[in-house]
Amino acid sequence: MPLTPVEPHMLATIVTSLEMLEKPRAKMLPAARLRLSRWKVPSLAAYRALFRRVGEPWIWFSRLVMDDEELAAIIHDPTVEIHAVQDQRGIEIGILELDFRKAGECEIGFFGFVPELTGKGHGGWLMAHALSLGWRSGVERMWVHTCTLDHPGALSFYRKQGFVPFARAIETFADPRIAGLLSANAAPHVPLLQEASWR
Repeated sequence: MPLTPVEPHMLATIVTSLEMLEKPRAKMLPAARLRLSRWKVPSLAAYRALFRRVGEPWIWFSRLVMDDEELAAIIHDPTVEIHAVQDQRGIEIGILELDFRKAGECEIGFFGFVPELTGKGHGGWLMAHALSLGWRSGVERMWVHTCTLDHPGALSFYRKQGFVPFARAIETFADPRIAGLLSANAAPHVPLLQEASWR
């Protein structure tokens, strides 16, 4: 089968979208020494800092390239809910972003923990909160997407939680590490093929 070349300054990833069309039966929240804190009007600096800490290993950069006005329009929209996961000291160590802007739907926009806590078993706790908060009156569908740049267990995790894949797409974009949007050391599982311009 032929391969499609990707220029050295570009990245390509396969995006899988998954959905849940029925509210699952309520479960007891898994035990965790964490708490979820709603950020009703997060400061742009605090949001970007947490977004970067959680997402840099997986090449999250979409919110980092937005100007202040564009970012504020999203995260200060009353139909977008930002929740920070906090540890016992009150330090933000995870993020859950629920997007209700489309009537009848809840998209899990961003979901994850800082690298030190990834793969430690906290995902079930956070997903239980996501489902509890997302399935509210008027919501008929929850959905989420992941890609091959994410944690290798992300897709199977979402499926285990009851989400069903419904679409797949290929996304290409300029490697944000080259432009200095993310550290050149970010996502070591994804080789950096071109020297970062800011080194």
